[in-house]
Amino acid sequence: MGKRIFYFLLTNVLVLLTISIIFMLIPGTWNYIGENGQLQLGTLLIFSAIIGFTGSFISLGLSRWMAKKMMGVQVLDPNGNLNAQERQIVDKVHRLSRAAGLMHMPEVGIYQAKEVNAFATGPTKKRSLVAVSSGLLQEMDDDAIEGVIAHEVAHIANGDMVTMTLLQGVVNTFVVFLARIAAFIVTRFVKEEIAPIVHFLAIIFFQIIFSALGSLLVFAYSRHREFHADKGGADLAGKDKMRHSLEALKLYSNRVRQEEQAIATLKINGNKKASIFSTHPSLDERIARLS
Repeated sequence: MGKRIFYFLLTNVLVLLTISIIFMLIPGTWNYIGENGQLQLGTLLIFSAIIGFTGSFISLGLSRWMAKKMMGVQVLDPNGNLNAQERQIVDKVHRLSRAAGLMHMPEVGIYQAKEVNAFATGPTKKRSLVAVSSGLLQEMDDDAIEGVIAHEVAHIANGDMVTMTLLQGVVNTFVVFLARIAAFIVTRFVKEEIAPIVHFLAIIFFQIIFSALGSLLVFAYSRHREFHADKGGADLAGKDKMRHSLEALKLYSNRVRQEEQAIATLKINGNKKASIFSTHPSLDERIARLS
């Protein structure tokens, strides 16, 4: 269920790099290196915040479109000719969304994948998407599916994507800021004639490195919000269904782990070795918190 975070972060890194390169290629744009050859930190910080938050909000705006394209989500038309299973999924999402107080119903979609997964994304509550995998529909019973969907609807109702965007904007600001300071320091140790190209390449390199480090903070926030979404899902679908969905995920996780230990550990269970890189806390901890 970390697809929402993964695609947001991927889009953010690509957008941030694109904006940064464009700014670097435009002569005289936000010159934060003074005539004395020293960094003007105040100017650089303002420059970094503009790039950082612009990149974050563009990523948010693209999040739903990116998820559809990259996951191959088939959006279900509530007024279309749906089969019984598709109608059931749409009805569940709409019923739980109304219970959560959402005025505009999220788009509902299904994507083809063997993994048991679901995610919610979108720039606003009015333009959100809840998507479930075909594997989830095949592996889980009706109550477990409802618990999973309630969890995703809770993410939308809680405004988690917008809050994460603001956090990502702050992270981006420091990524841009620190990358340029690091690049500036590097250029002090090269010949003057190659300093501009070294500075350009160093900025790209350090932005990628610092973005990866900054994502750890986003992952930590994501794990924290999962507990809130579990509680919200329990309020919407009932604590029994929410707990049942987590226990069903755990059973599935254990089965897959026996077949593909490495893949299952990274994707679902989030054990201690992978915890700081996981968007979700362990299922055992989530079940314990819900009890």
